[in-house]
Amino acid sequence: MEELWLFMLRVQEGCSHHLLFFSHPSFCTPCLQECLKPKKPLCGVCRSTLSPGSRALDLEKQIETTETTCNGCNKKMYLSKMRSHAASCSKYQNYIMEGVKAVTKEPLHNTRNFPNRFTFPCPYCSEKNFDQEGLVEHCKTLHSMDAKQVVCPICASMPWGDPNYRSANFMEHLQRRHRFSYDTFVDYDADEDDMMAQVLMRSLRDK
Repeated sequence: MEELWLFMLRVQEGCSHHLLFFSHPSFCTPCLQECLKPKKPLCGVCRSTLSPGSRALDLEKQIETTETTCNGCNKKMYLSKMRSHAASCSKYQNYIMEGVKAVTKEPLHNTRNFPNRFTFPCPYCSEKNFDQEGLVEHCKTLHSMDAKQVVCPICASMPWGDPNYRSANFMEHLQRRHRFSYDTFVDYDADEDDMMAQVLMRSLRDK
């Protein structure tokens, strides 16, 4: 339950996937800021244009009324008090540092090859250097009727991708799998424990 305190200052946005799947969709402030960076702000999940939002008061109320326990000193408190408590509780800070040390890895070698996950070629023609949104729009505009089986350049660049797999229906694949940008949410070099430790440390600093 204690991670709920990270939900403070969420705002609700109106876009298509929210109407289909969620009754009260929301984003935390850092994620929303990523979505607002482009000139045309887009939802980080469905890539629809963002409409004006509002504070997620239901989540704020939940934070004010939900109890949790400090993992450092075992003191009970409401989630709304956890951030200020964690910033001053030496036992909690020791608990976090022990977790960080436990997942620290050896430095990566400088010779490691990093795949390009920011720009992609069109699998149908010779056009290159599209960002994800640009590739989707390009294919929708020029190749929507092309039935040729092609390798998805976005998936092929991912750690879990197969560079030899050809999609039977690439346009449908684009619409289903690439309506949001992976780099908004994914740290490709961190495992689950690493990411949790990073979230906790950033939350302590973000007072």
